[in-house]
Amino acid sequence: MQKKLSALVLAVIAAALLLIPASSSDVQAKTVNLTYSIFFGPTHSQCKEAMAWAEEIQKRTNGAVTITAFPGGTLTKADQCYDGVAKGISDIGMSCFAYTRGRFPVMESLDLPHGYPTGMVATRVANEFYQEMKPAELNDVKLLYIHAHGPGLLHTKKPVKTIADLKGMKIRCPNPSVASALGAVPVAMPQGETYEALQKGVVEGTFAPMETLKGWKQAEVIKYTTECTDIGYTTAMFVVMNLDKWNALPDDIKKIFEEVSLQWIDKHGTVWDESDAEGRAFSLSLGNEIIPLSAEENARWAAAAQPAIDEYVKAKEEKGLPGKKAIAEIRRLIAKFSK
Repeated sequence: MQKKLSALVLAVIAAALLLIPASSSDVQAKTVNLTYSIFFGPTHSQCKEAMAWAEEIQKRTNGAVTITAFPGGTLTKADQCYDGVAKGISDIGMSCFAYTRGRFPVMESLDLPHGYPTGMVATRVANEFYQEMKPAELNDVKLLYIHAHGPGLLHTKKPVKTIADLKGMKIRCPNPSVASALGAVPVAMPQGETYEALQKGVVEGTFAPMETLKGWKQAEVIKYTTECTDIGYTTAMFVVMNLDKWNALPDDIKKIFEEVSLQWIDKHGTVWDESDAEGRAFSLSLGNEIIPLSAEENARWAAAAQPAIDEYVKAKEEKGLPGKKAIAEIRRLIAKFSK
């Protein structure tokens, strides 16, 4: 009888314990499993850096957060990545603002031909620009950080030594207005489709950073690179998190995300510059030629491209957006980080 009574008491105690609310430490101890959609392929250096970021989060949270990466657009395609995060298809996502043109009217000012000298400068400019401008267009997600490639240059199947040589050529480009201003016929397409388009002659050239010559193997299907550095543009790339998932994280975990993300800004910038150097060396190893432009010719290209920037300012100001301020801020930041 006494044994039965003891068993009953233990059962009652166990049931009571189940009704006691979990402490905050117990809640934080639960593992948070997150998905990460990355548009770069798994072998690309920027994808590897993104996965290293995810591993660092897991390490610093002592395994309280695990992040499963889906490279190559396997979870959401490049142009659907942002909406995928906002809607909860993925918890975190990395892609380009430029892949959904018009969706990010303030942030797209970063991609204009400002003459970025390096990927590190472009990456630092993009992050501080966001902090200064804080555009409402990103309010439906948590922006973790931004990175941006080195100067976008012209890579072609036939030599382009002057702006006149570019007239009428079909050129893949992220910003159609710039290619048009230079006299080319713009063709919009993601990087992943560019190799085949060059190979088949769908396009005669592409505006892209040097890293694509190795990272995307495009040196195999072009013969020349024109160093039009004065119009060197960038493509800003976001790393964002679903807002509900972010808000549900404990404060100590949020702090780790922010600390690691801040550290990874320069890591991405460094990798972009290393990749540009590797792309240049790879292209030269295949016998391709790099064509430098004189200061005078570079100035002609910059003057021809300026209307694209003016057009951006005019269009945004007419909609009540800070077009003038955006351009002025970018130029200030390029000067600041180029010192």
